[in-house]
Amino acid sequence: MPPAPPAPSAPFVRCAPRRRLSRVVRTVAALAAAVALAACTRGEPPWRLTDVAGHLPDLSFTLTGGDGRPVDASAFRGRVSLVYFGYTHCPDVCPETMARLMEVLAQLGPQARNVRILFVSVDPARDTPQAMQSYVAAFDAEHARGLTGTDRQIESLAKRYRVAYQMEQRDPSGGYEVTHSSAVYIFDASGRARLLATDRDKPDAIAADVRRILDSASST
Repeated sequence: MPPAPPAPSAPFVRCAPRRRLSRVVRTVAALAAAVALAACTRGEPPWRLTDVAGHLPDLSFTLTGGDGRPVDASAFRGRVSLVYFGYTHCPDVCPETMARLMEVLAQLGPQARNVRILFVSVDPARDTPQAMQSYVAAFDAEHARGLTGTDRQIESLAKRYRVAYQMEQRDPSGGYEVTHSSAVYIFDASGRARLLATDRDKPDAIAADVRRILDSASST
């Protein structure tokens, strides 16, 4: 059995024009193809997303929820978690990603009750618990949760999952954008890292693989 290739790092993008993504997307696509080939060699049907099982650690964190209270990853055990790192002032990539995830939930139908979207802030200075709660509630108050924390908590979690982000130079009004990874990390109901979805993965592909994880859990 050939060893599985290393897991790719998440695409690194700015919430701005997408021309810069092409080279990163090609690299991630090549790595995803290699992972799929390894899976076929093992006689397993390939995933439509990038398989990161065994390459990333289990879901683990302590952050602050939308109600201002501490929340840790164990609160989401028993459901598939779609984890996305972004921020509420993001002008394009974040709302586009959340909209795609809403399409995923719609395609899952009744199975969506076993899925949670965890929107983790990379801009804790501006993203208060209330701001995060309002942001995710505008998309789906039932399935989405906004999570923020201290700078140290966010930095630690980002490092754990190889998420890159940085604050850009302030504009004359004092505003700023945050360059950040754009991938969605998918964890199964036991909190194990399973898949990575890039911004090139369509909602139907994400929904198909999430459904496969859900069906696998229900059959065991």
